This record gives sequence, C-alpha cells and structure tokens, in this order.
Amino acid sequence: MSLREIFCQEKTIEILQRAFAAGKTSHSYIFAGIDGVGKFKTACEWGKMLLCEKPVKKGDFFDSCRKCRSCGAFEAGSHPDFHYIYKELLQFTKDGKDKKTPVQLPIDVVREFLIKKVSNRPAMSERKVFVVREAEKLNIESQNALLKVLEEPPAYCCIVLICTRLDRLLPTTKSRCQTIRFGPVDEQRIAEKLKDKGLDERRSSYFARLADGSLGQACSWATLELADANLYETKKKLLNALSIYEYADSLNMAESFLGESKKLAAKWFELDKTTSKTDINRRALKTLIQIIISALYDAMKLNVTPQKAIINFDQKEQMQKIADKFSPEDISEKIAISYKMLQWIDANVNEKLIFEYLLLKLAVSGRMNVL
Repeated sequence: MSLREIFCQEKTIEILQRAFAAGKTSHSYIFAGIDGVGKFKTACEWGKMLLCEKPVKKGDFFDSCRKCRSCGAFEAGSHPDFHYIYKELLQFTKDGKDKKTPVQLPIDVVREFLIKKVSNRPAMSERKVFVVREAEKLNIESQNALLKVLEEPPAYCCIVLICTRLDRLLPTTKSRCQTIRFGPVDEQRIAEKLKDKGLDERRSSYFARLADGSLGQACSWATLELADANLYETKKKLLNALSIYEYADSLNMAESFLGESKKLAAKWFELDKTTSKTDINRRALKTLIQIIISALYDAMKLNVTPQKAIINFDQKEQMQKIADKFSPEDISEKIAISYKMLQWIDANVNEKLIFEYLLLKLAVSGRMNVL
C-alpha cells in the first residue's frame, strides 16, 4: 500500500504532503477521528515514507519508493526503526507475562516500548517512527510520562498518537502535538467498497449506513458476513423481536442478545487472532448495541422527520412499531441510555447485566408502564 491509496482522506493527506514538501514535518502528531477512517493506515504509510531512503515525487505528490532496503524491511514487518505501540504489548513487558489485556493502555508499555527506545539512535534509517494506537486509552499517569518526550523529542523522532476521543487527552498532551483530523467516509463510497468485497446491494447499503462513516467498521462486518457469521440475519431477527416485545420479556430478550453476542465474538476471533478475546468480546457487544441505537434513531426520524432515509430501511414496519410506542423525548432518553451501555462495556461491567439493564430500560415509557 502507499499514501496514494488511502481512501477518502484527500484533505488530510494534502496537509501531510505540504509539510513534507516544505521540510516542516512535526515531531509529534495526533491523528484524530472515528474508528475505521484510515488513521492507522495513514500513520503506517506516513512512517514508511519518513523512513524511506529515497522518497519519490510524482507531480506534487511524495511517497515511499517501495524498492529500497528500508521499504523492504517495513513491508516485511521487521523495520528496526518503526515501533507500533498497543496495549497487547503488556505481556512482553518486564512484569507483564500472563497478565490479562487491560482496558487502558498501560504505563509499563509506554515506558518500555516508547520512552526507553526514543533515545536510541536509528538503526537503519535516518529517522525513528512511533505509532501509538488507542491513545485515548492512555491514562493521566501515562500521558504525563509522555510529556517530556512529546515536548523535546530527538530530531530524528516522529511520534503519532492515534485517537478516537480528543476529549480524553490532556490539554498538555494536545498542546505538544499537531492534530490532524480525519473525516467520516461517504456512505455511498463505503457501500461501493462492500460490493467490491462481495456483498449484495442490500447488505452493502445496510452496513454502510450502520457504520456511520467508518469504512473499517463496515469492512469488518462485511468480512464477518462473508465468513457466514450471519450478522445481517441476526440483526433482522433481533430488531423484529425488539419491535414487539413486552416488559415481561425483557430478561429473556437480554439472554437472546447475550447469546448472539457470544456467537458473533467466537466467529470474530476465528478471523482475527491478533486481537485479544477480551477486546473482541467488547466489539461484539458494541455491535449489537449499535444495532439497537440504529433502531432508536430510525424511530426518532419516523416520529420527527419521516421523509428522511432510515438505517434499517429493510425493516421499516418494525421501526414504525417502535416509533408508535414512544414519544421523541422517550426515544431520546433511550438513545442516551444505550450510549451509556457502550461506556459500561469499556468499563468491564458484566455482559449479562448490561443487556438486562438496557432491555428493561427500553421497555419503560414515560407514557405507559409496559410496552
């Protein structure tokens, strides 16, 4: 891959290109934006070009040559001057063997794989590049430990913090970095990509809308579909049940959602062995919560702006049933509760409790005691 192949982030790439052409690249960046819009791929390709022995220029566009020794080592995943920092590295720290992957990015990982390595001069290239994934999960202690490096990095060093939540970074961290923002990908462009992967038009359109601008998320769901995970049929079944269930059915519904989440996580882990089971379980849980949120947003639209397109266009009758049961104010409260459940997932709250609490809350209306 190359910088030219980064999908739908032309403005972002242009900012980086201008800086490189002027010889004014920053030593510390924050690549900010929702998951799945190309932040990590851009960081890798940017790093590859910075490490390249002879970057090539075609017109006004600079890119790695993909032919030199440095590019060869990078493509092989063995470049000694490119360092990818992620929380699963905890097991390779001095005292981290057999420790469970945490929610936050541990300070031991930051110290051993970034801070200690920054002072070592490059081994192959003229630069060193550090890419920190999920920087929003750096706690205050970890961010404070990084401040010195971010403020006064060696001249040969470039650090890229990949972040989905800028509000979780300290002002002192943000002030020491140049923030590059990545926008959401157009729905139609996502749908086209999913069709190219082999999904039919209906499923491509649905997952493109559900992804809300995240190409990576949509492609991940498409991969599951093509591996017979049946996520699309699962969502149809769950939303159909959600549209007609009553308060007394809440706990049984919670069991059903939990069971589907476990099946989805098992299939996901078969396809992705590089991510911890804990994180994959969170992905599966969040996917089902996102599906619930999409139904609530659709119900809100049908109540307030019925002329607008809905996400679950293939289940409009079911969405209308939800819309008929609740006022816009009720639905707004339920959407807020659903987003709270996403926070509970990150906080490691018991999975069964999450679905039971959510389904019970979804059944309660300000206008009626039961559905």
